[in-house]
Amino acid sequence: MAAHSGSTKVIYAALAGNLLIALTKFAAAFLTGSSAMLSEGVHSLVDTGNGLLLLHGLRRSARPPDLLHPFGYGRELYFWSFIVALLVFALGAGVAFYEGIMHMLDPVAVENPMVNYVVLGLCFLFEGASWWVARKEFARGKGRLGYLEAVRRSKDPSVYTVLFEDSAALLGLAFAFAGILAAELTGIHELDGAASIGISLILGLTAIFLARESKGLLMGEPALPDVQEAILAAARADPAVEAVNGLLTTHIGPEQIVANLSIEFADHLTAPEIEACVERIEARLAREVPQVNALFVKPQTAARWQERRKAIGEASGGAL
Repeated sequence: MAAHSGSTKVIYAALAGNLLIALTKFAAAFLTGSSAMLSEGVHSLVDTGNGLLLLHGLRRSARPPDLLHPFGYGRELYFWSFIVALLVFALGAGVAFYEGIMHMLDPVAVENPMVNYVVLGLCFLFEGASWWVARKEFARGKGRLGYLEAVRRSKDPSVYTVLFEDSAALLGLAFAFAGILAAELTGIHELDGAASIGISLILGLTAIFLARESKGLLMGEPALPDVQEAILAAARADPAVEAVNGLLTTHIGPEQIVANLSIEFADHLTAPEIEACVERIEARLAREVPQVNALFVKPQTAARWQERRKAIGEASGGAL
């Protein structure tokens, strides 16, 4: 769980903020009858539940390997991140859209709009604080990459899920403020409902993006190029290795990688010498690339490796 200390800090910050914000928004919606504020309350309540699911996923993913799951439980986090994306869409976007449509069909004037403005201002401060914690943690690991590129390359969905949820929440607050203000100034009370529909669209787009990224991780994504190169370098450095033909990797968790090496050994080596070589490579990887928690080595000629790669490439339509 130590590897996820930054993630848990971000999630706890979001949990505390979202729960207080949800209660505040529901109270304001009850007092004023605002559709946009009610949608925002549902949004924050969904975000609170999502934070609990992410914490559950982090705890489950940290369990050690056992006989039923010899590679560990790392993909638990990816599964629960996918569930979070579905909840954002089904509950957050769905309820906001329904509430907006109903309010537009039967518009009701917002009472005490100043209450909404005060609540929205406070929520913006609270949500902004949570967003800042998530952005700071995400920026620490993304380096010089842009945010979207860093998300696509990231193997830890817990931080960027909170960051995108908080970003969607800030946009939702802006929509709610604009809708309530426009309805008050123009007397067109349907605009309050239109703001709810706008909030639902924001949530829907966020959910689709998060689901797409979570699906890729669940299906199995390879290690980043620099990590792959470090694995290859560790194998090439052993004197018993004549050539490293290639490498296949897959992430089963943010810090858990299964690596498969195709190696051509010197012909004169005995089986015990090859076994010793593999043990040396494993020891070196444990020091230099600790994310590799399972290594499989296949003695193989370069020609055989190329045949296998060609077959995979043809099966995938030439993508390789």
